[in-house]
Amino acid sequence: MIRSHLCNAGCLQPAGALAPLSLKGDLLAAIDIAGFVTDLKDHGVDHGFHIHDERHFIETYSLSQSWEIVMHPEEACGGYLDLHAALEIDPRILLAFEDHLIERSELVEEPDDEFQLNLFFNWGLPPLRQPPDLLVLSTELAGVGGLDLPLEISAIDSFAAVTDAPERRLGIVGSVQVSLANLSMGREQLCRELDLAHKVSLYLAERATAWIE
Repeated sequence: MIRSHLCNAGCLQPAGALAPLSLKGDLLAAIDIAGFVTDLKDHGVDHGFHIHDERHFIETYSLSQSWEIVMHPEEACGGYLDLHAALEIDPRILLAFEDHLIERSELVEEPDDEFQLNLFFNWGLPPLRQPPDLLVLSTELAGVGGLDLPLEISAIDSFAAVTDAPERRLGIVGSVQVSLANLSMGREQLCRELDLAHKVSLYLAERATAWIE
């Protein structure tokens, strides 16, 4: 199993679970998601993150899984910002991809790039005393994340008591797709996405104090 490769930036690529697939040779029956998550954590360190925790959740009825990594940019450890990267595993997609590999095992072709897993970046902050304008924030963050890391901005106002002023919490979620075909061929890098997640994190960390205190 190939654990890592050098990406264009000179950092370790999260090569994921499989060695590059030999379509004429032995067929590997499953993808090692745990190995991919381990490589993703190492890759995150190369892109300026500190890794603080890892969690693995399994839904017992559907067998859906979620791998969650708790991380912060090096420049903002100990600050207000929380960042969770969550890889959502749909077992139906994994099984469909396995069937696809079996059907194409005698072909000298790469797997089709139609099987995708979702990777979410979830940023969180404490309640804000001086919250930003959501339209301005959404516009500015869209310029940071660009097309490679689309972001959804939301806010929730809560009241501790009817006479209290509202407290606003921001929710920022970025989503990217992880190609099982690229992962199985050992070339799923996510370098660009991790760099953009780091830039979004710094944007929020630099403004968090003014919003909260």
